Amino acid sequence: QLRVVESGGGLVHTGGSLRLSCAASGFSFDHYAIHWIRQTPGKREEVSCISSSVSSSGGSTYYADSVKGRFTISEDNAKNTVFLQMNSLNVEDTGVYYCAAGPPTSYGCATYDYPGKYEYWGQGTQVTVSS
Repeated sequence: QLRVVESGGGLVHTGGSLRLSCAASGFSFDHYAIHWIRQTPGKREEVSCISSSVSSSGGSTYYADSVKGRFTISEDNAKNTVFLQMNSLNVEDTGVYYCAAGPPTSYGCATYDYPGKYEYWGQGTQVTVSS
């Protein structure tokens, strides 16, 4: 069974940090773009993406403006896991964070939607930031 599993969510105070993990089961992340999507009531936002399968550029990453400079995405190929280090958290970061894997574009991560972009979804992990 092919799936992704998130972990690492929790409750933190403003200014705190969390590290989310996304592990693949049944397939390898090597040829996929891995996305972190934040879901809040009424809004879904892709906050970050990583794709190491773009041979021409050595890989690509993406950060939404709302998290740029605070979040860092990385991957451990040996563990088939992607991490999202979240620092300087604020209440607007509260939400359910989903990891999704799908085929990358020829440039790796892309801001636009395309068929199959989020082929495999995890179950989500709750992040709550209190003031």
